[in-house]
Amino acid sequence: MKELAIDIVSDVICPWCFIGSRRLEQALEPAPDGVAVDVTYRPFLLDPSIPKEGADLRDRLRAKYGVDPDKMFASVEAAARSSGIPLDFSKVRRTPSTIAAHTLLRHAIPKGTQPALARALFEGYFLEGRDIGDADVLAAIAGGHGFEADEAIRLVRDEAELGKTVEEAGEAAASGVRGVPFFVLGGRLAVSGAQSADVLRGAIAKAIAEGPAPE
Repeated sequence: MKELAIDIVSDVICPWCFIGSRRLEQALEPAPDGVAVDVTYRPFLLDPSIPKEGADLRDRLRAKYGVDPDKMFASVEAAARSSGIPLDFSKVRRTPSTIAAHTLLRHAIPKGTQPALARALFEGYFLEGRDIGDADVLAAIAGGHGFEADEAIRLVRDEAELGKTVEEAGEAAASGVRGVPFFVLGGRLAVSGAQSADVLRGAIAKAIAEGPAPE
């Protein structure tokens, strides 16, 4: 059986990353015949300056763009709903730091639960308005994806682990990734942005035909 690795560079507070990941899921339904697809989420920090305790979402956007942030949400909500995501920004009040969330995602890889945990974090933040920068909230979400509560708490409070996450996110930025989501298929084919399921389906077919990048 052939194998196809798909890396998604993303941030779990990025609505377009949520949309892009959902469209990738749609592009992989049904899965390509005779191909084992391995999806891995890689960290990116939309705003590395966000304090550990987070910030008010609307205050932050108003300061950054100088406009009423609620007027910015309609187009994103429409795009999300077209992909089956009932996004409602009225529920989203905070901009949390996502360093701890990305740390859990890294440790979910060997557990085999990373894509499901990423989905749960997206849904917790965007659909339920949960503070995914809070250690207890993260532990509760991670509990359904192979983590014991004390394990999750320890990881999200471990400065060395958090430092590894910041370093990995910095490597993505240093490699030239400027916007997310950013997909890398088979180690060689890059797709930038929350492209449609059809575009991603075509990229998947091309990556399978070309095979993995030489080591």
